[in-house]
Amino acid sequence: MSIQAAEPRVSCQNNSPELKAAELRVSCQDNSVELEAAKPRVSSQSNSPGHNIILSAQDIKRGFPTAGDMFWALKGINLTVAENKLTILKGRSGSGKTTLMNILGALDYPTSGDVIFDGKSLVNMNERARDEVRKKEMGFVFQSVALVSMMTAYENVEFILRINGYPAKERRKRAENCLELVGLGSRMTHLPPELSGGEQQRVAIARAIAHKPKVIFADEPTAELDTNTGLQVVKIFKDLIEHEGATIVMTTHDPGLMDIADKVYELADGEIING
Repeated sequence: MSIQAAEPRVSCQNNSPELKAAELRVSCQDNSVELEAAKPRVSSQSNSPGHNIILSAQDIKRGFPTAGDMFWALKGINLTVAENKLTILKGRSGSGKTTLMNILGALDYPTSGDVIFDGKSLVNMNERARDEVRKKEMGFVFQSVALVSMMTAYENVEFILRINGYPAKERRKRAENCLELVGLGSRMTHLPPELSGGEQQRVAIARAIAHKPKVIFADEPTAELDTNTGLQVVKIFKDLIEHEGATIVMTTHDPGLMDIADKVYELADGEIING
């Protein structure tokens, strides 16, 4: 890892935008990460006006019965996710961030409250409609990667397009393009066991974006990776937002990734304490 000198960050008070004079650059070719001086740019930790809200949580509560009592994993969560932004759910283990992501991604139901996705209530949908939303309009990147070990990198990505009904010619072109986007154009024919941990995670990202979902949910995608590789993964997310128009919701407890996000919600004991 090489770090070049960069001007210090200037932060404005009273909820005004933050100016950064350092730009993160990651190379997937030589696994290097460096900070380079750059022209100051405006970065906001809030969902600024002009960006449509694609996803919102409205007073979400999630309880689990325990020995005659109720354990509340989430205690009235309210948040919004803007389109074409990277939103991070930050918190220690047990803070409720994964439970919240599962509810936002229609993998679980809240005990009370609602989730509005692209103007529609997920809570009021039947199971078939929720399945269709997850399949066609959402993408998922899991901490455990969850690739099919007997399929090549290309086949893992192509499979999601197959179940979404893409024609064969479009499947090949899109799968190859997605793998190239994450820097794996030369590794398409390799099986997951033949790839490094970082490469496997990049295949999972390519698979998640292949069908062009409206929102990508990434649960601790950097937890099992070293710092350098983890920064590569987040840089890929930022590139996808810029070039693919992606919207990404990511959970993490890594404080080093907070400055890269467009919006951060910090959770503790099932509540948002900052955001």
